[in-house]
Amino acid sequence: MEVDREDGRTQNQLRPLACSRNILHRAHGSASWSQGDTKVLAAVYGPKAGTKKNENPEKACIEIIWKPKTGQLGKLEKEYEMILKRTLQSICILTVYPNTTTSIIIQVVNDDGALLPSAINAACVALVDARIPMKYLAVAICCCVAKSGYVILDPTKLEELKMKVFAYLVFPNSVHSVLTEGSLSLQGGPMEHGIITSVTHGIMSVDDYFYCLERGRAASVKSSDFLRRSLQQHSTSSSKAG
Repeated sequence: MEVDREDGRTQNQLRPLACSRNILHRAHGSASWSQGDTKVLAAVYGPKAGTKKNENPEKACIEIIWKPKTGQLGKLEKEYEMILKRTLQSICILTVYPNTTTSIIIQVVNDDGALLPSAINAACVALVDARIPMKYLAVAICCCVAKSGYVILDPTKLEELKMKVFAYLVFPNSVHSVLTEGSLSLQGGPMEHGIITSVTHGIMSVDDYFYCLERGRAASVKSSDFLRRSLQQHSTSSSKAG
């Protein structure tokens, strides 16, 4: 079933992507990520000595600090912090800098839908910029199911209001093709067909979930290609500058 979207996109089409690195000079790593009118900044500080309470001192600790555009943190923002932390813990190599804490600050600049995936993408790029050891990169996609049953990717804020179910999907992407030799430590091979994080809001049928997974994985290939190009361009520029 074809669906008419207000911005003219097809059901499976992502909004235009934009990414920048090393935008905050006092942070150890930073990045901005935009999908359409949604924009998020991420800043990485650390690793710093010591871990938080109840964390394993034999591994590095990841701390997420979510800063909304306005107002205070609510239940949803705290859930976003938890999802981000678990996602980033799974892609970072936590044994390289044991008993340290790396803080990642997420600043929402504008929310026009698919905010959590944008934040995950921004944080991933900022970790690369900070040269934090990682197993692989990750790309996040939002997939939604409407009450009438149709499925769309990368919803705007207005489209989100009309959806009954959301699926936030994070897929792995090999770092081999985007990083210069020796720039990051890498353990293990790429997870070409795996999934890092899968979070749903609302009640979704099994068939709808697997359809979202299929469409999300297909869209993640385009996001991965964009991420590769962005990081390669930055690496080339840095090499020339040096």
